[in-house]
Amino acid sequence: MNILDKIVIDKRKEVDLRKSLIPIHQLEASILFERKTNSLVQKLKASTSGIIAEHKRRSPSKSVINQSSNVQDVAIGYEEAAVCGMSVLTDGKYFGGSLDDLLLARASCNLPLLRKEFIIDAYQIIEAKAYGADVILLIGAILTREEVKQFSELAKSLSLDVLLEIHNEEELQKSIMPSLDMLGVNNRNLKTFEVSLETSKQLSQIIPNDFVKVSESGISSVEAIRALQAYGYKGFLIGENFMKTDNPGVSATEFINTLES
Repeated sequence: MNILDKIVIDKRKEVDLRKSLIPIHQLEASILFERKTNSLVQKLKASTSGIIAEHKRRSPSKSVINQSSNVQDVAIGYEEAAVCGMSVLTDGKYFGGSLDDLLLARASCNLPLLRKEFIIDAYQIIEAKAYGADVILLIGAILTREEVKQFSELAKSLSLDVLLEIHNEEELQKSIMPSLDMLGVNNRNLKTFEVSLETSKQLSQIIPNDFVKVSESGISSVEAIRALQAYGYKGFLIGENFMKTDNPGVSATEFINTLES
């Protein structure tokens, strides 16, 4: 059993517990549920940098990345850096995140917020909306085509953008449909945790141009982004590179300044 399988098993238990504690009607009564969402897709299309900056405390591949910085400071710093959006990890067991992180980020900035989570149930999409997200992530490796369709159409009905993450051509062909906005290529193999930007380059050829292309994981240099832009990528998800520093916002500012100079 690989790490992704373990995460999904634990996530099903966690979601079942959450559903028993907070019913859907309670989520739908949240003040943030009526909030007008902020489109990450539009921001990426208009941007020259395309940076989606992540808040991440730890990961299964790197254990601790940054346990000391608080979400509010990171969100404010990212907004000052003029990133296109902020990704917030809400998985607790493996990444040290929580839905409270999403709430705090929402209260601290006006950036489009991506709920970075292992979504395996429609409940989590209602939850994302109730906690202030603008975008959800769907992972092709853990969902059937029917689930991708059901979850993406639900997200669109709530005015949420949908980023579908893929790792190979099989996941792309299985999952591609009109209710998706962005196709994200994860350069990290979630089964082995090895990283290669070649994954993004190879898959770029077969991703239809109707979708905004996003490259995720292992992006740590301006040169890597410039190389990927040549393959049609408009979005770049960067977490560890900023979060491993003392001030992620300042790191993001310096990175974007270099990229745009």
